[in-house]
Amino acid sequence: MRNKVFAYLVSLVLIQVWSCGHDGHKNDLRNAGNRILQKDDGTFSLKLDNAACYSDVKNPSGNTAEWIIVISKPGRFDVWLSSATKDTTDLDYANSVKISLVDKELEADPACDKIISNPGEYPSSYFRADSHMGSLFISEPGEYHIQVISEKVIAKNTAIQNSSIADDTMLMSVILTPMTR
Repeated sequence: MRNKVFAYLVSLVLIQVWSCGHDGHKNDLRNAGNRILQKDDGTFSLKLDNAACYSDVKNPSGNTAEWIIVISKPGRFDVWLSSATKDTTDLDYANSVKISLVDKELEADPACDKIISNPGEYPSSYFRADSHMGSLFISEPGEYHIQVISEKVIAKNTAIQNSSIADDTMLMSVILTPMTR
């Protein structure tokens, strides 16, 4: 009887240790093949459609999108937020946008730093507005999680996606470009 109780307790401890060391959300990303590889020119284009997203209809300020990126050429990267917008004078983000990578975080109010008219991947009535968010330095090659927090992150399966919140400005992607000296 003692052996059965001991085996049961050991099993519970092992399950607890294993589960604490394995974050289900991150494993879901890995299992989904959500790794974005660095392009030959050193850039990353992280489309919202390819992210693991969380949207909260009641409190959209905490909406998040997350990707796993594989950096083969480390260095300093300019970080851009790309939005589809009808108004090129005001992107109408209610809150600042946060982008975190490793232990670094950028936070800014998106502005229309670059405007591209008639971008092919956006709806025809929208302009592409790129907002410079800052720069990040990554010293080592490897696999990293990058996260964006904004009310404009709207998950595909959320009813809010078709509402008026997405009418004038939509967050489309995050772009990382290597900085040249």
